[in-house]
Parts: sequence; structure tokens; C-alpha cells
Amino acid sequence: MDDLLTYQATQNYLASLVPPREQELRVMEDYAEKNDFPIIGPACGYYCYQLARMINAKSIFELGSGYGYSTAWFAKAVGENNGGVVHHTVWDEEMSKLARRHLVKLGSAALVQFHVAEAVETLRQTDGPFDIIFNDIDKQAYPESLPVIKEKLRSGGLLIIDNMLWHGRIFDETDVSPATKGVHEFTRQITTDKDWIVSLAPMRDGMIVAYKK
Repeated sequence: MDDLLTYQATQNYLASLVPPREQELRVMEDYAEKNDFPIIGPACGYYCYQLARMINAKSIFELGSGYGYSTAWFAKAVGENNGGVVHHTVWDEEMSKLARRHLVKLGSAALVQFHVAEAVETLRQTDGPFDIIFNDIDKQAYPESLPVIKEKLRSGGLLIIDNMLWHGRIFDETDVSPATKGVHEFTRQITTDKDWIVSLAPMRDGMIVAYKK
């Protein structure tokens, strides 16, 4: 029976448990599939939404937002939490415009502040503290982002960080690429820091959820 418990079967099952979602989210998912664009996907998106609802999050900062898929889930939660702001950050102006178009269709754009800039420096310059910080930047930059995140996240807030299984590369001892080293180093830093309570959920490509004491 153990051979039934495969990675793909598990991920398909998790995705099947996500309740029906807005058509525009499905449009965004289709775009990702057709263009091989990495998004967190429905199971992780719904998980982010759940976490934001659980702590009544009203201020969320995304480090690396793509065309707004994760932003849409966070904005949905913030709206249901009686309002607040989600900071969407991306380098590319066209990507930011695409995100805005999707969020307008979802009725969430008014809850989002759009930044076209480097994400960590934007976080550094933006007034906090934040209830949730979501991190999905270049993996080699993960370790250097942690001190800024720790400064800007409130006590009792959540850090959610994507790609912590890094497509299985973390298990390859011969992989010494900057991105893989960044994932390893960030994981070491946060799991050995007494100021955090940390778990790794093996959904999709692995999401760390860390509670700041």
C-alpha cells in the first residue's frame, strides 16, 4: 500500500479538498499552467487564506508577488477580516499591471498596494509591523531577507515562505547552487532561532509557516 502514497497523488488529493473558488482564480491558474509560471497553486493559496483568517490579519506584505495569485488569496482574507492592506511587490511593471487587472476582476484591488521595486528594500522602507509576511523571492536571497522580515513582523505574526523543498534539490548533497544553498541556509537560520516556532508543510513545493514569539 505504501506505493500508493506518492508525491503526485498526495498533491492531487490536497488540491481536490480546496472548496470551489472564484472563476478568476481559475483563469490565473490556467495562465500559470500554459506559461509554465510558478504560482503557489490552489492548495497552498487556500492555506494562506486560512492562516490569514485564523489570525484576523489586516496587514500583509508579500516579498515577490508575481501576477497576483497569492495576493488574491490574501486579499480575500483581509476583505473578510473587515479590511486592511496587502502589499504586492514585483520588479516588472507589466506583471504589476496584470496583477491589478486580475484583482480588479476579483473585486479586491482596493485592498492592495502595488509596488514595482525590489521586494526586501521595499519592505525595509514600508511602515510595519505586519501581521503576515509572505516570502517568494529568489532563493539565494532568502537568508539576507530574514533580519528585515524579523524586524517588520509583529510578535504573534506569521512568516510564510515558499519553495522550502525546492523541487527536491535540498536532498541532493551534490547541489551547491546559490539557490539551493540559500534554501538550506534560511532553513537552518529560522529553525535554530529561539524567537520563532517553525513547521514545514510538505504542500506542493514545501511551505514554512513560522510564528514570531
